[in-house]
Amino acid sequence: FYFRNKHRPFLLFVSLLHVHTPLITTQKFQGRSRHGLYGDNVEEMDWMVGRLLDVIDKEDLKNTTFVYFASDHGGFLEAHRGNSQLGGWNGIYKGGKGMGGWEGGIRVPGIVRWPGVLPAGTVIDEPTSLMDIYPTVVQLAGGAVPQDRVMDGHTLLPLLLGTVQRSRHEFLFHYCGVFLHAVRWHQKDSGTVWKAHYATPVFQPEGSGACFRRGICPCFGDGVAHHDPPLLFNLSQDPSEANPLSADTEPL
Repeated sequence: FYFRNKHRPFLLFVSLLHVHTPLITTQKFQGRSRHGLYGDNVEEMDWMVGRLLDVIDKEDLKNTTFVYFASDHGGFLEAHRGNSQLGGWNGIYKGGKGMGGWEGGIRVPGIVRWPGVLPAGTVIDEPTSLMDIYPTVVQLAGGAVPQDRVMDGHTLLPLLLGTVQRSRHEFLFHYCGVFLHAVRWHQKDSGTVWKAHYATPVFQPEGSGACFRRGICPCFGDGVAHHDPPLLFNLSQDPSEANPLSADTEPL
């Protein structure tokens, strides 16, 4: 692929099976990690990404190639074998894979590499979306996004280049399948991020943070609780979504 396209623009999309159940790892990486099968998967994925970046470097394409690495959802909390957690870990964030609203299900890393253009080590703490990849790639290719419809994504380049400080997403709507579970509001004048949950999965057991009895949380039906008024959180001060706000605790 590289040898055919290295002298002209190319788009390479690699969708990795790794760190997804079933955790299939080649023999070379089995037992490589102290963190079991999942760790072995991370090690092998890291090696695969490294091989791709090495080819880009070797072909002298490093400074002209935009690389974006991300995941499509947070860790799969219900994936267990005995006491082994097989589906990743979401740190301080509540919930996981299959949960359309909780941060642990939808907040993923977005790692960008473009040495000739973007300074290394920059951290941008702004809400963006995987929907933003499409308009970003279109802009890089010198094209224009369709004008006959509303595009939900926005190019990431102004944010990455530092020409703007704020994401263009004032609101992000978080669906579980076709059901709206939560909405995030990035308040422009204060920089505060608020999140309202209209529906949340019913954890089993209660307080466990996951749907262990079902195997994965549902998007609708009796496994979902509806909130009227919605559960409201200040993500800027409470990223773990531990303290729902009320008129008594948050006058604003």
